[in-house]
Amino acid sequence: MAVARRRVNIEEGRAALATWQTAVERSETAGGTTTDAGTPPSRTLIATAVRYSLEEVTARAPGNSVEVRVPPFGVTQCVEGPRHTRGTPPNVIECDADTWLSLVTGRISWADAVSSHKVTASGLRADLSGLLPL
Repeated sequence: MAVARRRVNIEEGRAALATWQTAVERSETAGGTTTDAGTPPSRTLIATAVRYSLEEVTARAPGNSVEVRVPPFGVTQCVEGPRHTRGTPPNVIECDADTWLSLVTGRISWADAVSSHKVTASGLRADLSGLLPL
């Protein structure tokens, strides 16, 4: 199975993810998510980090049986299995950008994110615990 062409440059994506992670680590002592300059990470930086990490999940688990949604920044289909073509997919994972990036970087576990309702996951294949963190 061929993996879709990447749209986010790998180096730019890794840098955006690292910058987001640094901002979060610094915010733990400052009381809010900020960059080195003391401002929140830009929407562009968050979008790049999310899109890069969605592409990375797809590269590691190609397929079309699970749809991962991180509104408003991106969506991907991954994990081998039955292909979904119309309507709402049977296996859907959805969360906000901060939760997704926390999962990707290992700041929160899959089980904790699901049990705390930070992630909604429906369907038999909607479990990325074996793929995350990246």
